[in-house]
Amino acid sequence: MSSSIVLTVVSDDRPGIVEALSQIIADHDGNWTESSMMSLAGKFAGILLVQIPEKRASGFVKTLEALERDGIQIVAQRSEISPVADTSREYSIDLVGQDRLGIVREITEVLAKHHVNVQELETTVQSASMSGESLFMAHAQVFVPPEASLEALQDELEELANELMVDIELEA
Repeated sequence: MSSSIVLTVVSDDRPGIVEALSQIIADHDGNWTESSMMSLAGKFAGILLVQIPEKRASGFVKTLEALERDGIQIVAQRSEISPVADTSREYSIDLVGQDRLGIVREITEVLAKHHVNVQELETTVQSASMSGESLFMAHAQVFVPPEASLEALQDELEELANELMVDIELEA
């Protein structure tokens, strides 16, 4: 039997962080299954899911704690993965518009109102090619529950897009 452990990792960005993690996982007969990692403002930030044999899980977590002295902060949380039949519909949301405060809050407020679960969210701000203004771009993978009205969600997102003066696309 194995344990699913979700790790969040933050450190000053430098070579060797991913290697240190992968070595500890391998040393405990674990399997690195999913992850998302990047460098942001000179910091390394990552989240990953590992499968560790149950009998090795406590030692694994203890070994991770030793990375603190190297400046690598790790939060390890066990996860109970239960195969529940989910009838939610998966959609992607893409947003592009002039950057301004509160865009993510306003979009997620609409999603929460409709009980939409955000599975993945990637955002970036970059300079527009012609005007040089800051463009905010977001891509999200979301699950819409079967009881939610897709038409009402779409209408509220379009209304918000007009208020924020951004383009929002909701696609299956």
